[in-house]
Amino acid sequence: MDEQTSYQEAKKRVEKIKGFYIHLVCYVLANTFLIAINLLTSSMYLWFIWPLMGWSIGILIHAITVFGGLWGKSWEERKIQEIMEKEKQARPY
Repeated sequence: MDEQTSYQEAKKRVEKIKGFYIHLVCYVLANTFLIAINLLTSSMYLWFIWPLMGWSIGILIHAITVFGGLWGKSWEERKIQEIMEKEKQARPY
């Protein structure tokens, strides 16, 4: 991989991370606003929980896709190496 390709890949990765952090800031600000509205207007029923839970699932999925989670690039590389090693051992000499 040449330097220009490496740079472009790194730039894409930075853009994805930046997008996640923007999403996270919006999540915190919007949900803080919803909690405040709910508690100031009708604290008997806590409806803010529903959008909070839905958006939390979205932010979790976004984090997993950006930062790798369980099946990120490092997992893929380890699995490829594992499969290659098994195939290498299975070949007759």
